Amino acid sequence: MTDTNTKTIVSEELAKEMFKAGVQFGHKKSNRHPKMEPYIYGIKNNIQIINLEKTMKGLQDALDFIQETVTKGGKILFVGIRPQCNELIKESAEKCNMPYVALRWIGGLLTNFKTIRKRIDYFIGLEKKREEGELKKYTKKEQKHIDKEIEKLKKNFGGLRSLDKLPDAIFVLGVKEHMTAIREAKRKKIPVISLVDTDSNPTMVDYIIPSNDEAVSALQFMLNQVEKVIIK
Repeated sequence: MTDTNTKTIVSEELAKEMFKAGVQFGHKKSNRHPKMEPYIYGIKNNIQIINLEKTMKGLQDALDFIQETVTKGGKILFVGIRPQCNELIKESAEKCNMPYVALRWIGGLLTNFKTIRKRIDYFIGLEKKREEGELKKYTKKEQKHIDKEIEKLKKNFGGLRSLDKLPDAIFVLGVKEHMTAIREAKRKKIPVISLVDTDSNPTMVDYIIPSNDEAVSALQFMLNQVEKVIIK
């Protein structure tokens, strides 16, 4: 697949890497979402096989959009809250200098951003005070209480320090577990880029990447492609 107007090309060689990473493996036939029918190549051992040509096209479109967004200075919020996503999404977003949510989605993050941003600023302020030694004026018991509060806030807001405005897009590692984030993005007219497995409804996703959304190898592969575009 080539396009002379784009710098990021999804090649046949990349398709082989996709296959090796297990991107093509969907869910059992009984778990098929009817809206994913066009993206399914066939069935093998009762497992739906994703059409990698469709994956390549979806990935190319997504990478082109990401490249255009970051070239203009836009921010993309990385989202992956399932256990196998946590460290992967954190590591990838930090490499790209992008904000991320890796543990749980904070309700209202997009739809009530001003309020959430105040909590982020409060967290950053507490961290700064601790680093500068301002908390030493408190008793040891009070300092311990503040330390616990900082750690709790860090879990919720640690990846959002740089999110000083609504993101220009969100990149999500799967649909089902991230519907709250996707709904909020749609309400705020923020484009959604997402991996979409065969058991999920793709209709709320703007840039659909048909893909296994559970295997660590498939998740890592997709994150690597996004990293290359952003870092470049």
